[in-house]
Amino acid sequence: MNPIIVFSIITVYFSILIFISYLTSRKSNLASFFTGNKKSPWYLVAFGMIGASLSGVTFISIPGEVGTSNFYYFQLVLGYLVGYAVIILFLLPLYYRLNLVSIYTYLNKRFGVYSHKTGAGFFILSRVIGASFRLFLVANVLQLGLFNALGIPFYVTVPITIALIWVYTYKAGIKTIVWTDTFQTIFMLASVIITIYYISANLNLNFSELVNKLRLDDNTKIFDWDWKSKTNFFKQFIAGAFIAIVMTGLDQDMMQKNLTCKNLKDAQKNMFWFSLVLIPVNLLFLSLGALLYIYTEQNGISLPDTSDKLFPMLALQYFSLFAGIIFLLGIISAAFSSADSALTALTTSFAFDFLKMNLDDVSAKAKRNKTLIHISFSIIIFAVILIFNFINKPSVVTAVFKAASYTYGPILGIFAFGLLTKLSTKDKFVPIIAVLSPIFAYILNIYSKQIFRGYEFGFELLVVNGLITFLGLLIFANRRNYVKI
Repeated sequence: MNPIIVFSIITVYFSILIFISYLTSRKSNLASFFTGNKKSPWYLVAFGMIGASLSGVTFISIPGEVGTSNFYYFQLVLGYLVGYAVIILFLLPLYYRLNLVSIYTYLNKRFGVYSHKTGAGFFILSRVIGASFRLFLVANVLQLGLFNALGIPFYVTVPITIALIWVYTYKAGIKTIVWTDTFQTIFMLASVIITIYYISANLNLNFSELVNKLRLDDNTKIFDWDWKSKTNFFKQFIAGAFIAIVMTGLDQDMMQKNLTCKNLKDAQKNMFWFSLVLIPVNLLFLSLGALLYIYTEQNGISLPDTSDKLFPMLALQYFSLFAGIIFLLGIISAAFSSADSALTALTTSFAFDFLKMNLDDVSAKAKRNKTLIHISFSIIIFAVILIFNFINKPSVVTAVFKAASYTYGPILGIFAFGLLTKLSTKDKFVPIIAVLSPIFAYILNIYSKQIFRGYEFGFELLVVNGLITFLGLLIFANRRNYVKI
């Protein structure tokens, strides 16, 4: 792809984002940055959350993994519906009743300062690693598609990538992101739909033939009933429910968008429609994956060494220029729609969970602190991306990213203990329990075949991790002191 074309696309794309930022940031204040002044239309939040929930990793990985795991991922998606129901019925009412800006403030009210800092700290650790990994992928795409041709090294590409996010989020934060996420979701979904149409046309398939081709394809099997398999239906479904609860309902990044709605009713409508729309969207991604493999087979193209490279390889080397441009827009939209909100959520969590910032503070010092935190997390993410690049081993980098998923287990366990019991616990022991829990879960995962007669953990390990934390809190519970918030 011609670097001039790539540069032009990126310039136009981010010019639009910056223009949206200009329109939404006028007369902005701290409340705009952290809560969107509680004026976000619920339908915009719902649509924009699709892009935020499907990152650049998902954009590439879900289609690629179809060749090795069929449509089994869809079992997780079905489980999401249960998790989203829990968020709608229990978590959102709690957050709105307590009028929270950072959801981890609940842990302070429920248990104490150590629990509060532990929950926020694990979120920050998880999001820094997750956001860095996602931006690392998109920075590599930009490096290959543009900056290599310009002679710009990777360590310059990365700050440019992060600076682009900072420019359109630093002033109005979440108020801007609600709108830019909507814009980016449109491009991401358009990219998938147009790519499916392009492949179908290339294979001379009309719509009914396309549906029939997918129905008969070996890679479109949805359900796995082998109980020992990592992709067993019940494992995936249950894990999907808890993944939705933890990575949406207990995640500041995703919940911050919901909390910008005018009231609880609007936030619940947002989550309801978001959960329904996510079903066909994920089917689109999976269908694209099946078509990518059909396309490679019928055109005699050799598969890459890893499934994550399949979509980028075909789009940039075999598809038409137009299809390649559409892919580039899609991956940029998917990556930035999750990374920009992550940066804002990290700023929010640190400001309210560690610095105890006040929304009503209109002083220059408060604004300066917000900006410094925003810049600091940008620098931290830059450093982590450079570490990923220095490691330069995909297996190690992916392992680090997967390790971050362990850190959501303690958050699940602490919140579950607070919501499902009236017991208090010894607050000062919570950080120790939270650190030991993922370690025990990791060891259990390594030896699961020997301990459980061939059983292998999949995504349900998150539930086990949370359960270990829950049991640890129960051991140190104060049964004479009952609390309910």
